Formats: sequence, structure tokens, C-alpha cells
Amino acid sequence: MLSDLEKRVLCELLKNAKNSDRNIARTLQVSQATITRIRNKLENEGYIKKYTVIPSFEKLGCEIVAFTFVKMNPKLYSKDVEEIRNYARQWPNAIYASRGEGMGKTGIIISLHKNYTDYLQKLNIFRRDWGQYIEDIQSFITTVSEGIIKEFSLEYIAECLKQQ
Repeated sequence: MLSDLEKRVLCELLKNAKNSDRNIARTLQVSQATITRIRNKLENEGYIKKYTVIPSFEKLGCEIVAFTFVKMNPKLYSKDVEEIRNYARQWPNAIYASRGEGMGKTGIIISLHKNYTDYLQKLNIFRRDWGQYIEDIQSFITTVSEGIIKEFSLEYIAECLKQQ
């Protein structure tokens, strides 16, 4: 369980991972050494896995975000999990893949694509490689530039932490 100050430090980092310990210390009115100690603790205990940026997908040439829901045959899970992970690693456009449960599906893949043709090509390769295990597959596709109601950002999690 995180202390109140540890949560507040994590919130500041969620808002801006580039924020220096000095700036966070000033914002939270504690010493820089305290912030550095807390940041190290959060990293060592796995609360912070990595620091990254969220780029403009549109400026990187991606037009589509696809949420692909799959129902996999249970015999897939007899396969070596590392083999499945290695396959997923070869697709850098897939930013998240996981087993799960809901809507009659058992997995999800979230992926970025430069256009609809790219999406279809990747989906067809996936079907070719794993078709023997796929019982159903459905996608929800959205553009990265239109219809956005709330931008993708991890900073919103900071609000959740404050409420705990």
C-alpha cells in the first residue's frame, strides 16, 4: 500500500514523466531528496515499470486504432506461452495484447495502423498464422484524428489515485 505522499509523487509522474525531482519537490513542498527516495522506491517495487512518451499517432503516419476481440479455442492455451509472446513481439504495431473475458471473447489486441489496407493485411496474417485456434474475431476500428472525445493519456490515472 502506498502512502499519501508516494501516491502524490506517482500522480505527478503520471501527469509528466519528464518532471524533475526538484520540480516535484517544489510542487509537493518536500525536499528533493525525499522525492528521489520515493521515486526509487516506486521503481524498485514495480509501481513504475518504465518511462515513455505518448506520441502523436497521426504525425507518425497512423490513421487507425483497432480493438480486435478474439475468441480462441481452449487448445491454444496448451501451447507454450513464450511462443505466443514471441509471436506478439514481432508485431510492433500491436501495442497491447492479452487474454481476457467478455462479450463472448477470450482476448484482445489493440493495434495501430497506417491505413485500412495495412489493418486488413495484418489481420489476414494473424488469421493465417493462428486460424486453427480462432473461433471468432471482431474488431472495433477508430481513426486517430476524428471523433476523439477524450485523448489517450495515462495522466487520468492520477485522478483515480487521488480518490483512493
